[in-house]
Amino acid sequence: MTDTPVDLTASETGRVLRDVLGPLVAQGAIVRRPRATAWAERRQVDRTSRRVLERLRARYDGAPLVVRLGGRRLVLATRPEHVERVLAGSPDPFTPASWEKRGALAHFQPDGVLISPLPERLVRRPYNEAALDMSEPVHRDGDAFVAAVERETRALVATVEASGRLDWDTFAASWWRTVRTVVLGRAARDDERLVAILDALRRDGNWSWFRPRRPWLRAALERRIAEHVAVAEPGTLAARGRDTGGADAVRRQIPHWLFAFDAAGAATFRALAVAAARPAVRDRLLAEPTTAGEGPAVLPYARGCVLESVRLWPTTLAILRDATAPVRWGARTFPAGTGFVVLSAFFHRDADRLSFADAFTPEAWLDGRADADWGLVPFSGGPVSCPGRNVVLLLASHTLARVARLDPAVARGRYLARDPLPPTMDHLGLRFGLRGETARREGELAPSAAA
Repeated sequence: MTDTPVDLTASETGRVLRDVLGPLVAQGAIVRRPRATAWAERRQVDRTSRRVLERLRARYDGAPLVVRLGGRRLVLATRPEHVERVLAGSPDPFTPASWEKRGALAHFQPDGVLISPLPERLVRRPYNEAALDMSEPVHRDGDAFVAAVERETRALVATVEASGRLDWDTFAASWWRTVRTVVLGRAARDDERLVAILDALRRDGNWSWFRPRRPWLRAALERRIAEHVAVAEPGTLAARGRDTGGADAVRRQIPHWLFAFDAAGAATFRALAVAAARPAVRDRLLAEPTTAGEGPAVLPYARGCVLESVRLWPTTLAILRDATAPVRWGARTFPAGTGFVVLSAFFHRDADRLSFADAFTPEAWLDGRADADWGLVPFSGGPVSCPGRNVVLLLASHTLARVARLDPAVARGRYLARDPLPPTMDHLGLRFGLRGETARREGELAPSAAA
């Protein structure tokens, strides 16, 4: 193995652009483009991407790969120790506020912690960690959060039982009602316009610096958020953040919280598809009690299923960092501004080191195997890892456990019923029916005392 990054040839660079970075950009890094994700699934683009990177890694003895894009230079990690160095070394000398990310996220969250300069980050990051209860598997307001999940999943179950069908639009509408309630309060539950504005700005963000800003639209988003923050009741993230750092501070971070929850919905829906195709997985989900004493349960297996969904089909297609100062790597020194890239799908299914690379293995998140591997980064890693990880997993796991009670049958179940699982899955195209009589009984979804 060699540690000194190598420059790719012109033909190799072209192959990486065509088969690795091109499909990533086409699908949409900030919000997915439906036609592009359908195309990506048909072509199974992640399989092709992985093969290209595996060959280059073998050719250059495991060295990081340097891709030149005009005046921009990107260093692609190829081994877990590269990932560890970049993520453990964030935010300095590897800042998450990369050139691409600043251009993309500034469309809708210019003051978000992810693209904040280091002085502002030192203030905003602890605030986010406190408001999101980062270190706790169940948030202090977890009772209220899970009560919102229960209300919305009961309504979703009734809708699906009546129609006999479940698709992404139906699931996403329910998921967003839960998210708006948890983040902003019951007054925001039905504010679909807020998410429509956010999505429009996120579509702009897909183009990063190459799409003009729409400050009037961002102002409309901020007004709606501010109105909800002002009246958010206790038991919401907005109220917790408002009490921690003030209304203005929480208002500036909420666009990113909402953005992150969208990805969590996709991961939950994919996990549901696997559970629908594998009775043993669904049985284990149903066997977990959803309460523990006076509060909501952690649901280790359901959390493992969501984490495994993100491992197999990453919602963050690439983790980006920029050097804040010259970086010495092996025998080379890279100037400040050099980009460093961790391609999630490549590391998450690396058969050279993972015996379960293409297998659905929630147990890996329960027995320590996944946590010990720097190549598995569903919520990033190191000092800049996602502070909302536990809140996201709380909502996602409880949603998955409840919706699985429908006994759904997924239309493409034959592709998911056994390993190896397909490298690319378009969650927007998933369709479910009901398999005979639903497993739900009246008492199974009885609300907890918190409801």
